[in-house]
Amino acid sequence: MLLMNILLFTVAVVAAPPRFPLPDGFPNPSPAQLLSIQKAAGGFFPSTPLARNLTPTAIAAIQLLANNEFYEAAFFSELLTNLTTNVPGYRPKDIYPLDHGLLIKSITAIKNQEELHAIGANAILASAKQQPLAPCQYTFPVTNFKNAILFAQTFTDLALGTVPEIQLQFALDGGDEPRNSVTLGSILAQEGQQDGFFRYAQRKTPSAAPYLTGGAVAFAFDLLQKLIVPNSCPKPLSDLGFKAFESSLWIETPKPEPSWPSWLSVLPPKNATLTFSSVGLEDGGSGKYSLVYLSGQNAPLAVPTLNYHREPGSTIASFHAEFPFETNFANGLTIAVVTLGNGPFKDAAAVANATISGTAVIEVN
Repeated sequence: MLLMNILLFTVAVVAAPPRFPLPDGFPNPSPAQLLSIQKAAGGFFPSTPLARNLTPTAIAAIQLLANNEFYEAAFFSELLTNLTTNVPGYRPKDIYPLDHGLLIKSITAIKNQEELHAIGANAILASAKQQPLAPCQYTFPVTNFKNAILFAQTFTDLALGTVPEIQLQFALDGGDEPRNSVTLGSILAQEGQQDGFFRYAQRKTPSAAPYLTGGAVAFAFDLLQKLIVPNSCPKPLSDLGFKAFESSLWIETPKPEPSWPSWLSVLPPKNATLTFSSVGLEDGGSGKYSLVYLSGQNAPLAVPTLNYHREPGSTIASFHAEFPFETNFANGLTIAVVTLGNGPFKDAAAVANATISGTAVIEVN
């Protein structure tokens, strides 16, 4: 899944990504290990009954959620290792003025909380007589604490935008599924607490905006594929049944760090002209395509693709698009994709249905 992207950008990893099972037994801990995980996480599994009947759509959503939680558990496990073994870029002097001891305590709690989220998602699947999932192998595009905490903020922002869409699907499905919505609401609040910590650690306001960016489940699925080592999943993500976009969208300029993936950029809160590239787009001067932004809880905004260019014989096309931040965009997460036509699109799901190249992510500081 990730092979073409690996050829187009380099992912730098400080330490070898963790192999499963982790030292604490995750993802299949013994009862004693599970008790230790829960104590380190600061709490225990809900004692309320789990749903026993799930629709195929709900099963796919829980499977995606489990995969996302596996990634987060692996990421924070590696981050904790880097912090506790004084890897360059993660030493006390590298994180100053943050307190090193408090940071390790915080990341320890977060790592164990994410493990419980993943184990809980598998418990929901098992309750509905579905096969629990196992982790894949993952890539982490960070080389120091500064990058790691910003990347943690980014994928947490994406989770905060995706979980409400899963809750909505559960509510529409009816049956046993709404009881899962309450549990997901609890997870959503916990992720919000985490995100505030990640932002504060970067000397940002803990909350980015009054209304955070939402996103279709298809965007989370697309981005998760970019962070998984090809052919490493016991159950391929393609089996989940989510839409795979025709090609990837890369942000050519500006780039925050040379080692960062080309689908991610960081911008100041002002208007800008951005350069994007993608594979397989035809003549962009015909108005066939639009660059569509999702920001806050605003309606999707489509802007023209300009100055389309493709070298003879190349499959990669580049183009410019305006980033009109001052037209009611929100701080924090913005999602960008290329669609056929310019809408109007009523919501993120409609954008996902029209997307042919995605998904790019912009963090507005």
